[in-house]
Amino acid sequence: MNDLESYFVNNSGRQIFKWHHYFEIYDRHFQRFRGKKIVVVEIGVFQGGSLQMWKNYFGTEARIYGVDINPQVKELTEENIEIIVGSQSDRSFLRKLRAELPPIDILIDDGGHKMKQQIFTFQELFDKIKPDGVYVCEDLATSYQLGYGGGYKRRGTFIQFSKDLIDRLNAFHSEQNSFRVDGLTRSMDSLHFYDNVLVIEKRSRERPIATKTGTPVFAEGLSLPSKGIAYQLLFLVNKILQFFRLPSFKLNK
Repeated sequence: MNDLESYFVNNSGRQIFKWHHYFEIYDRHFQRFRGKKIVVVEIGVFQGGSLQMWKNYFGTEARIYGVDINPQVKELTEENIEIIVGSQSDRSFLRKLRAELPPIDILIDDGGHKMKQQIFTFQELFDKIKPDGVYVCEDLATSYQLGYGGGYKRRGTFIQFSKDLIDRLNAFHSEQNSFRVDGLTRSMDSLHFYDNVLVIEKRSRERPIATKTGTPVFAEGLSLPSKGIAYQLLFLVNKILQFFRLPSFKLNK
């Protein structure tokens, strides 16, 4: 049991509502920030217990910001914990928040869990996270639940949106002009999908390089396919199939 889970289990302060397996995920990605002067933002305050948990875990140097649509949560302000009232469904509010907050080390989206809320929050605040920071979106189960706008492989869900991030991470390897490297490709180091949670570790990236070292044991040489007319026609067909996102024919054995 790590320190976060121990705090949760023994909590006698403000109420916290979390899935139990989250604590291993938190500790895995957050422990490097402990004792440092950092900024933590949690969207969704609930009863304020998790804000106190972060304060206890990260230490007195951490500045904790809670964001919630409920104006009553302003009462939960305390030393090193600041409360901001606003809706994550409102892009203008999120942009104002982005302008006013200091650079963020850890952003946790535990807010309304609806599709547009999660997508808007990522789109407006991801760039505000420091180059070595961490983004967390919790309760991805709502992407499969009708009441939140979800459904299996339903267009517009956060899960479907986040699947596109896998492509963005790998865009350095694209051969298609329609899909090129962008800011996300250059700022995402890794995506970690867990049950109900997505964690993105940030790091500034350049195009990956691959080199060979050592002495070869065998002659390299998968033979290249013939470059005759048949090959050229098949290559052209595969380009068309690629455009329509259909499976390709093999160009060699």
